[in-house]
Amino acid sequence: MQGCQNSRPAGWMLHTLVTLTPVLIKKSYNTSHNDNVMAELASCCDAMHNFVASQNNTPLGSNMSYEVDNKKTIHITEDIFQMFFRPLDFLSKQCALVEMEEILKSSNCGAEMINLHFVFRCNLPPTSGSVSQDVGNKTNLVTVNPSIIAQKYNKLNDQKATFLENIASYGEAFLLLPAFSFRSNTAASFKVHHTLREFSAKQKAVFFYPRYLKSLAQFWRTKGVKAYRLSSGFMITSVAVELCENVKLYGFWPFSKSTVGIPISHHYYDNQLPKPGFHAMPKEYNQILQLHGRGILKLQFGKCLTE
Repeated sequence: MQGCQNSRPAGWMLHTLVTLTPVLIKKSYNTSHNDNVMAELASCCDAMHNFVASQNNTPLGSNMSYEVDNKKTIHITEDIFQMFFRPLDFLSKQCALVEMEEILKSSNCGAEMINLHFVFRCNLPPTSGSVSQDVGNKTNLVTVNPSIIAQKYNKLNDQKATFLENIASYGEAFLLLPAFSFRSNTAASFKVHHTLREFSAKQKAVFFYPRYLKSLAQFWRTKGVKAYRLSSGFMITSVAVELCENVKLYGFWPFSKSTVGIPISHHYYDNQLPKPGFHAMPKEYNQILQLHGRGILKLQFGKCLTE
C-alpha cells in the first residue's frame, strides 16, 4: 500500500484539475445525493461489516485469498484468528481524513479538528510539535504501509522502541495495515500486531479485509477509476463516506505545484515521491471533486477560518 496519495498527474489533466479546483471548492454543495452513494457503497462493499478482517467475516480454519496476489491464500489458524477483532463500530457523525500534502502547511486547520468525532490519517505522519497547528494531533485510525516498517524500522527487528515512541502521539488509535493485500505484507503486519501486544501499547492493529478492497476497486472501476490499485487515501475516503454522517478532507492535493504555480513538496514533512504508475490519481481526484460538488463530502481547500 503506497501513501495516501501517491501519483502526481501531469500535462493537461494536471492543468485542468488545478485550474478548476478553486472554482469547484467554492461552489455551495447539495446534500440530496448523499444517501444514494452511501447505499451504493453499502450494497457493493459493506464497510460496516467488511472494512476490516474480523472474527465474523473470516472464520477460523478458512482459507482467505489475498487482495492482489489473489491466486494465493492464507490459512486462518487459531493464532491469526485471535488477532482479529469482533466487528468494530466505526459509525460516527463528524469525520475527517487528514492527508499528508504540503498544502496543509500554514493552513491553521489543526484547531478545528479537535472537536471531530473520528480522524483518519495515512502512513504514520508526524502530528506533534509545531505541525499540529496545521494538521492537528487527534488520530483515531492511521494506515500503515508495511514498507515503512521494513525501511524505517528494520522490520521491527531492533527498532521496536523507536517505533513505539513515534506512534505514541496517536494515543489509542487503530493502526490499519494491508496484511492480506500482498503475501509479502503479511509478516510485517503481524509483527506490528505482536509488538503492540508485547509492550502493552495503547494502539491496536487491525487489517484491511481483502474482499472489501477487491469489491471497492470494482465499484470505482465502474466509475472510471481504473488503476493497478486504489490509493489508501481513496480507500479511506470511501470508508468514511459510508460510515460517517459528515466527511471532510484536509490537504487533499496530489500536485507538485500550488494553484499559483509554486513548486511544493509531496508531503508536509518530506518530499519522498512514490512509485509511478501505481494509482490513477487524476481520476481519483476528479471523483473527489464530484463527491464534494454533490455534497457527499467537503474538501477543505486553503486556510481554515480561525476565530
